[in-house]
Amino acid sequence: MSGHGTAAESLRDEGYRLTPQRLMILDIIYDSQGHISAEEVHQRVRQQYPFVDISTVYRTLNLLKKLRLITETDLGGGCVRYERLERGRHHHLVCRQCAASFPLEHSLLAPLQERLRRKYGFAADLDHFAIFGLCRQCQSQAAEGASKHGPD
Repeated sequence: MSGHGTAAESLRDEGYRLTPQRLMILDIIYDSQGHISAEEVHQRVRQQYPFVDISTVYRTLNLLKKLRLITETDLGGGCVRYERLERGRHHHLVCRQCAASFPLEHSLLAPLQERLRRKYGFAADLDHFAIFGLCRQCQSQAAEGASKHGPD
């Protein structure tokens, strides 16, 4: 086992078998330098094990997510991305116009998480997600475009 030893132990401790496919998927996620899609995981697994089906990848990713070993985030573009949770809580601000992504500190979300707990009795999983909007540059460009055309 490479860098995923603790995750593999968690699987075993929960009563799941350490199949070659699961171990390859863990390897790929733990070796990736950031977010990775299910399709990218599938392509890499197939380089070593050509007969693995994409459904196996999705089932394994869902299991790892359920065990809170990885996170799932929609960063836009219609593609869900996965990342190991041990990298820590982090979030993204994603510009819906230029697709630029900026980090968002988790500390800014702690008051929201506490308010959800107090007001609704809801324990929110705020481990990893994206907030969409317009970045400063795209807002400026939109404002410039509006001022050039003037009111109708």
